[in-house]
Amino acid sequence: MKLVFIHGWSVTSTETYGDLPQVLEREASESLNLEIENIYLGEYISFHDEVTLEDIARAFEKARVEKLGDLPFACITHSTGGPVMRLWIELFYKNNLTEIPLTHLIMLAPANHGSALAILGKEKVGRINAWWNDIEPGVGVLNWLQLGSQGQWNLNSSCLDFSYENTFYPFVLSGEKIDKHFYDFINHYLVEKGSDGVVRLSGANMNYQKVVFKQDCNNEIIDANTNGRIVKAYPLKIKGEIKKSTNCAFEVIKGASHSGDKYGIMKSVKKKNVVKPVVTSILESLHVNTFKEYNELSNNMTVRTKSAQEKSDKFIMFVFNVEDNFGNEIHDYDMLLLAGNDYEPSNFPKGFFVDRQKNNLSGNLTYYINYSKLKEIKDGKLGIRIVARPDEGFSHYFPAEFRSENIELEHLLIPNQTVLVNVILERIIAENTFVLDTVKDATKDFKDRKPSKKKL
Repeated sequence: MKLVFIHGWSVTSTETYGDLPQVLEREASESLNLEIENIYLGEYISFHDEVTLEDIARAFEKARVEKLGDLPFACITHSTGGPVMRLWIELFYKNNLTEIPLTHLIMLAPANHGSALAILGKEKVGRINAWWNDIEPGVGVLNWLQLGSQGQWNLNSSCLDFSYENTFYPFVLSGEKIDKHFYDFINHYLVEKGSDGVVRLSGANMNYQKVVFKQDCNNEIIDANTNGRIVKAYPLKIKGEIKKSTNCAFEVIKGASHSGDKYGIMKSVKKKNVVKPVVTSILESLHVNTFKEYNELSNNMTVRTKSAQEKSDKFIMFVFNVEDNFGNEIHDYDMLLLAGNDYEPSNFPKGFFVDRQKNNLSGNLTYYINYSKLKEIKDGKLGIRIVARPDEGFSHYFPAEFRSENIELEHLLIPNQTVLVNVILERIIAENTFVLDTVKDATKDFKDRKPSKKKL
C-alpha cells in the first residue's frame, strides 16, 4: 500500500510526523504491505502570503503524478492537510469520484470548518507554539482557515452532494485534550472545551448539515420584542429539505491534543511507547476494503466516541451566511438566538453560549454553542431573529424571524457537528425608485421624493 502523509499549516520540517510512519510500518499486518519506501512524507509551502489553499491542492496533483503516477494510494493528513486533500478531490475528481486513485483518507484533527485561532492574525498566530512554532503563517491559507470563510462555505456546500460509496473511505480522528504546556491565559481559544486547543471537534467532523431559511414577506407578520419595543418581523421558513452530508467515520481520540510531544495526536506517537489509540484506529481504517466493513468500523468509532465523551460536555457550531433574494451578501445585521414558547433571548440555560466570530472577509457569522446545555432549552423551542441594514429607505430589509414550531430539534442539533445556515432575506425596493414621467414634466424636481410604501 502506498501511503502519503500530508502535514499541517506552516510546517517547515517532516519531523512534524514524529515516529508515526515508523510505528505504523512496525504494527501493520503483512497484508497491508506497508514498507518504508512506500511511505511518502508530503512537503508543501504554506507560510508565504501569496500561497492559497487552492494553490497547494493543485501543486499536490502535480507532485502526486510525478511520484505515484496512476497508482492507488492511501493518505494520512494532519490539521490543514485535511482541507488540502478535500479541495484536491473537489478540483480534480468532483465529477468522477469513481476514478479517484485515493483509497483511504484519514484526517487527524483536520480544520475542515476552520479554526477559532485563525482570526487572531498573522503575527499572533505565529507565536502560538501549539501549532506554528514561532513561524508567521501565510495570509492566503490563514484566510481560508478563519471560521466562516467563503472557501470553507463553498467547499462544504459542494461536498454535501458527494456520495463516497464505491469511491474511497474517509475518516476523521480528532481529540479534545488541552495540553497545559501550551496554555496562554490571554488567548482563551487554546483552552477551549470541545477542542484540541486548535481545532474544535465540530470543526473537524465531516458529518454536518445545511439548512436554507427564506424570508416570506407576503405572509403573516410576527410581533417581535426587541429591546423592550415591538417590531414587525416577517417569518423565515425552511426552503427545501435539510441537507445532510454522507456519513463519514468519526472518532474522538481520548487524551489527544492538536500537537506536541506529550499529547499531540500525531507527534506524541513514539517508537518506544505503547501503541496509542490513534495508531490502532489508523490501522483499522487502512484495513477497510468494503463499505460493509467501513460502516461497521464507523459504528464502532461512534461507540468509542460516546465512551470517550461520557463525562464531557459536547458542543456544536452554527455558521450563518446572510444574503438577499438577489444574491447580494448582507454583512450589516444584528442576530439574536431565541428560545421558549415566547421566543425570547432570555430563555436559554446559563452557560449555553461559548463564542461568536464574524468573518471579516465573507461576513459569515459563527456561533459555538454548548450542546449539553442547549438541549435543555425552555419548551424545546429555538429561534433566530435578524435585523439587517439598511432597514429603511428606497431599498431596505424587514426584520426576519425563524421559529422552530414544526421541526424536531434533535434532527438539527447533533453534538460534535456543524450546521451551515443560509439565510435569504427579501430585499424591499420601493415602487417609485424609478419613475418615468412625460416630457412636459421634464423639469420636475424629485430630490425630496419619499419612498412609496408599495414595493416592486
